[in-house]
Amino acid sequence: MNTIELKDRQALANDKKLAGIYTQLRILLSELNKKEIPNQVIESINGEIEELNETTISGKDFMKLVKDKQTKILKLVEQDLKYVPKNHFRNIWLALGMAAFGVPLGVAFGLSIGNMAMLAIGIPIGMVVGLAVGTGMDKKAAEEGRQLDIELKY
Repeated sequence: MNTIELKDRQALANDKKLAGIYTQLRILLSELNKKEIPNQVIESINGEIEELNETTISGKDFMKLVKDKQTKILKLVEQDLKYVPKNHFRNIWLALGMAAFGVPLGVAFGLSIGNMAMLAIGIPIGMVVGLAVGTGMDKKAAEEGRQLDIELKY
């Protein structure tokens, strides 16, 4: 069983950003069709696509709806099947590394020197740690065949 197709829309010709988001969702769906997905998950995805195909809204509201549907589909696929897009973990751990490792490291360094201006030293260290952890997790997902061949840009 495959997912249903997204309906072609004429409003996409006028808005390049909306066209990019819509194309990205279309590519995501084609990547999901290449994987073996249980019927229950496909039914949930098809429900989201049908809702998107049936809507009559346009403009920024439609762009927001497309992003919301893409996010719901990705969360569903990640939670149920453990499939993730390229660089998913890298992007998450980049911010996490700066916040969880970098800031406390910078505070400790600043306090030990007695100059809190050194707080900023920890942030790039945390960023590097986060990048390393996230890249490792992405590599592991790719080796296990859990990575979708799409990188989210919008």
